[in-house]
Amino acid sequence: MKIFLTGGAGDLGQMVCASLLGMGHTPVIFDVRKPASVDKEKTSPGAPRTEFVEGSITERAPLAKAIAGTDIVVHIAAWHGIHEARQEKSIYDFWDLNVGGTFNVFQAAFEAGIKNVIFISSTSIDERYGVYGHTKVLGEEIATTYAFRNNMNVITLRPRAFIPPWNRTVYSNFMEWAQWFSKGAVHISDVAQAVIKSIELLLSDEQSLYQAPLFLTVDGAYQYTEEDLENWDADGAGSTFKRHYKQFYDLAVNMGLDPHLKPTRLDISETQRILNYKPLYSMKTLLLELKMYGAAGPYADRIQNPE
Repeated sequence: MKIFLTGGAGDLGQMVCASLLGMGHTPVIFDVRKPASVDKEKTSPGAPRTEFVEGSITERAPLAKAIAGTDIVVHIAAWHGIHEARQEKSIYDFWDLNVGGTFNVFQAAFEAGIKNVIFISSTSIDERYGVYGHTKVLGEEIATTYAFRNNMNVITLRPRAFIPPWNRTVYSNFMEWAQWFSKGAVHISDVAQAVIKSIELLLSDEQSLYQAPLFLTVDGAYQYTEEDLENWDADGAGSTFKRHYKQFYDLAVNMGLDPHLKPTRLDISETQRILNYKPLYSMKTLLLELKMYGAAGPYADRIQNPE
């Protein structure tokens, strides 16, 4: 199968591409820049390779040409909340890419006869009056309209912010990311898992999927139970953290993490039920990485060659 990925040169797109190649699919990256990984691919004769087409989803003709002949669309391309927080993009930039671009992708898919689309939205739809959140609300409305009007099979994933720890345009070091993650978050590897499982579902002929478009929240793994969260630190500051991670308590404090901080956890029960989604990265994973690699973290190779 040919899987068309808008914004496929970005962090999430690259993780998804690697999995798709391993599954025997052909990723088709449509992006304004070519990822270095495409030229570095080493595959055996006859094995699938990543295809790259340079272009922007704001340009309809190149998009229509590139999308033709593909089987599933994974629409990732967007300006993110970080671009709003840092005032790096204008409201016009957000509208053109996140709203106009999303319309272009769905219309191009429809005209190409592609029925299966995965749309990467965001939990920021809860901030619908912010610039970024509003564009994601409108993007979901476009996705829903095409699902019903054109009988398309659309899965909308709503992950929490998932910019990875090796992205130095956002996080200056691993510990800055770790402090953000400790508040409750999802690792990019788990978001990629959700995308892959969505692709598998679209290819599975599960008729129950097509009764309505799906909206699925994507969060990480937690050792904390609902009872833990409801009675957070009932036995004193840091007591809940200690109950689960006693052997890491001093390490966490020494690394600048706050064991008193109560994380937020989102309801992913539907995502787990429908996709068989099983997030793997949790606070325990983070603590193990800190123990093994120290404050520098385990991603030095990715930082030296950032995508």
